[in-house]
Formats: sequence, structure tokens, C-alpha cells
Amino acid sequence: METERMEGASGHGDSRGRPSMIALAGWAVLIAAVLVWEGLGLVKEHDQWPTFSDMLRKVTHTAPGRWLLFGVWLWLGWHLFVRGWRFFLRA
Repeated sequence: METERMEGASGHGDSRGRPSMIALAGWAVLIAAVLVWEGLGLVKEHDQWPTFSDMLRKVTHTAPGRWLLFGVWLWLGWHLFVRGWRFFLRA
């Protein structure tokens, strides 16, 4: 009974919890793009290519911008880390 539950419809076991290769490649591309953007911003003059700190400084200059950034941070944290999480002491 337990092995039937662990094996999916394809019979290869439960793959939940393991990121797919496409997801890992997507994260790698995203992180590489951020690093290239920041590198270009640091190498070129700030008038030509803004860095992330320049953009964050502009957004957080006002109180609504800080609240918006805080809301985005909460939303991102919820969707990346909390959703789908099971409390480890529950049976």
C-alpha cells in the first residue's frame, strides 16, 4: 500500500521536492542576467546604465515605494518558501 502511494502514475517514484532541469536552467539564466546587468551598471557610467542600487534608491525614496517593495518581498517569500511547506511536527 505504501509503495503504491509513493510510486506515481509512471511508476518512477515521487519526484515532488526535486526541482526539474528546466527550473534549474531558468534560475541560472535569471541569475546570470542579473549579474550581467549589475556588471554593466558598474563598468559603464551611471548615466548610461543604472545599477540595482540606483533603482532601489529611486523606489525607496518615498514611503509608498518602501511599502510596495515590502509587499513584493512578502509575496515573493510566501510563494517561494512558505507555500507547500508542511509543519514537521504534524503527522
